[in-house]
Amino acid sequence: VQLVEAGGGLVQAGGSLRLSCVASGSTSSIDAMGWYRQAPGQVREVIATIQNSGTTSYVDSVKGRFTISRDTANNTMYLQMNNLQPEDTAVYTCNAVTYGVRYYWGQGTQVTVSS
Repeated sequence: VQLVEAGGGLVQAGGSLRLSCVASGSTSSIDAMGWYRQAPGQVREVIATIQNSGTTSYVDSVKGRFTISRDTANNTMYLQMNNLQPEDTAVYTCNAVTYGVRYYWGQGTQVTVSS
């Protein structure tokens, strides 16, 4: 499985961005996908996940602001980020987990929120 993210950039506080993650390769083996982020000097944290069933989960800090979705027909996952704040500044990386519990990662995309 190969993952390629797009959509990062620089935005002012209160603004919005939409990240995308296109999967290729053995996409039928994917069980779940998610978005992680890592801020400078911080550990990488999972912020949103989506199962094949459509069930989603979010870390408390993004609940109500971020929405994860998945277009299985086009093997694409999205992260709609609204009301972005400076503390959301990080490298955002998409992840896929297969039924065989193998993890795959994208290359990451930078999101910078200015105050």
